[in-house]
Amino acid sequence: MKKKTKFREGVEALLLAGLAALTIRAIFIEAFKIPSGSMIPTLSIGDHIFVNKLVYGPRVPFTTIRPYWFRTPKRGEVVVYLNTSGDGRNFIKRVIGIPGDRIRIVDDQVTLNGETLKRKKLVVSEDPQNKRLLRLENGLVKTIPFVRGWQDVDFYEETIDGVSYVVQYIKHLGRVETEAVVPPDSIFVMGDNRDNSEDSRITGFVPMKNVKGKALFVWLSLDNEYGGIRWHEFGRLIR
Repeated sequence: MKKKTKFREGVEALLLAGLAALTIRAIFIEAFKIPSGSMIPTLSIGDHIFVNKLVYGPRVPFTTIRPYWFRTPKRGEVVVYLNTSGDGRNFIKRVIGIPGDRIRIVDDQVTLNGETLKRKKLVVSEDPQNKRLLRLENGLVKTIPFVRGWQDVDFYEETIDGVSYVVQYIKHLGRVETEAVVPPDSIFVMGDNRDNSEDSRITGFVPMKNVKGKALFVWLSLDNEYGGIRWHEFGRLIR
């Protein structure tokens, strides 16, 4: 029996490694880049994140088919999904409503099943390194990248089902009232940058089959405006 040449062994090893990488990407975990500011201040433009694609159930690779579900997305979770318009774009937003929920949005207040979401206005200041400091309810200080025009934005710590996160609204901006009941096998999502987000208020409900997975953590954050790497963001869990 002939021995394999080193070249052939190398090619086979590369093919196996490539197959393993594709399998992991298709079924278990995938990297995504944040291209827009719709999830500011939770996620910034230039953030690179990992997404758990198995948490809600396995999918047939490269399709939207899910043979079965482990569980459905929970309120407050940040999910990546395939845009409902069919243009192939991936969106990332926060789950606000699940099947059966009645959602009402008037101005900047979100009401879920008759109860207005708890929120607290945050104190904002600027430090010498050109960063915003958000003073949270628990006494901690959250530092997020500076964005021009932040003086015209109100920040709130909003809570849904025990999950707290920061959202921002443009001051004195007129808004359209929204009211809807989430249908079966769908979710209602919103960006944390509430006045700069193409989400369920515009595009409608997101079918469960379009949901790709749950955002895990930031593994790289590039500051596209000022250059460099945001080292303090490395490894940050997405909540």
